[in-house]
Amino acid sequence: MKVLQILPELNAGGVERGTLELADFLVRNGHEALVVSQGGRLVTELERFGAHHITLAVHRKSLFSLLRVGPFRRLLEQERPDILHLRSRVPGWIAWLAWRKLDPRTRPQLVTTVHGFYSVNAYSAIMTRGERVIAVSESIRDYILKSYPATSPERIRTIPRGIQPEDYPCGFTPSPTWLARWHAEFPQLRDAIQLVLPGRITRLKGHEDFIQLVAALNAPGKPVCGVIVGDVHPKKKAYLAELEALVNELGVRQRVVFTGHRTDLREILATADMVYSLSQQPESFGRTTLEALALGRPVVAYDHGGVGELLQRFFPAGRVPLGNLDALFTTTRMVLLSRPTPEIVGAPYTLTAMCEATLNTYRELLRPQPGEASTHRTL
Repeated sequence: MKVLQILPELNAGGVERGTLELADFLVRNGHEALVVSQGGRLVTELERFGAHHITLAVHRKSLFSLLRVGPFRRLLEQERPDILHLRSRVPGWIAWLAWRKLDPRTRPQLVTTVHGFYSVNAYSAIMTRGERVIAVSESIRDYILKSYPATSPERIRTIPRGIQPEDYPCGFTPSPTWLARWHAEFPQLRDAIQLVLPGRITRLKGHEDFIQLVAALNAPGKPVCGVIVGDVHPKKKAYLAELEALVNELGVRQRVVFTGHRTDLREILATADMVYSLSQQPESFGRTTLEALALGRPVVAYDHGGVGELLQRFFPAGRVPLGNLDALFTTTRMVLLSRPTPEIVGAPYTLTAMCEATLNTYRELLRPQPGEASTHRTL
C-alpha cells in the first residue's frame, strides 16, 4: 500500500519520531511511505531508509495556510495514496479540506492520530474526523469520547506508543567512558543518590515540586542530588531563572543540576536511582517514563493521564496523587528504602506492536466490505 502522513515539520518531538518510525516500518515491509511537512533536520533520516519527503508549508497557524489546500489536493490526485494519515491540527485541516472534495470512490482512506489533550473546540475537532481515529492511550480515548461525543467508539483504535526493547534493555549500564565524562562534568553526582526529572523547562513539568522534594530529602552517608534534564526555549529563560533562584533560596545549589539539552538521555536514565514525571497537566502517553521503566529504573509520578496508565501497569508503587508533596516525599522514601523493580516492558508497548497495530488499522479500511468492490490495492 501507499501511505501518506502529514505533519507540520520534521525537527524533534514525539509526533515526529512516531512518524519516522512508522515510515521506516512500512518501507521495511514492502510498502511505500510518503511524508508531507515543512521540512526539518529529520528529513535526511527519513529519506535514508527509503521513505519520500514532500516539502509543503503546512505548519503555520494562519488563515494563509488555507492557500495550501489546492496544492495538496493536486498532490493527492498525483500520488493517489491508499491511506492519508493526519498527525496534527493545522496540516489536518489542510489535508481534510483537500480530501473531502475528491471522489469518495477513489480517494484515500482517512486516518487521524490524537497525540495530546488538545483544547476542546472546533479547531481541534479535526483530529476526530478520521474514518479511523487512533488514540495513543486509554486516557486519550476517554478524552475523545468525553470531549467529542459525536465520535463513534467503533471508529477509535487505542494504539499505545512503543519503544524498541533492544534500545532500552533492562539493567543497561553505561560504558566506563561515558560514566567518566558524566562525573567529570557533574562531580557532585559521584557516589550520590541520583533523582532525575527529564523534560523541557516549562511550568507544566513540575520542576518546582521536584526541587522542593530534593531539598526535603536526606540520606545517611550519601547526598541526594536532583538532575533536571531538558532544554530551555529562549522565551522560557525567565522561568529558568526563577528555578535557579528557588534552588539558592532552599540552599541546594550543590545538590541540583541543570544539564540542558542532552542526546544521551538513555545513559542518564540508566544511572538514576529514581526517575520522575511531575507534569501538572496529564501527559497523553509518557514515552520517557516508558523508557525508564524498560531500563528497570523505578519511576515516581503524578497519577494521571498516560503516565498514570504506565505506572498502573508496570510500577504501581510509584503513583502519587497530583500535587501532593507529602505523598511525593513519602513515596520517594519508600521506594529508595525498599527498592522495588518495575515489571518487564513488553507488547503492546513495543515499537513493532505499535507499527503492526497501525498497519492493521489501515488494512481494516482497505478491506472491501461485503458486496463492495475494492478500489485500492489488494493487501
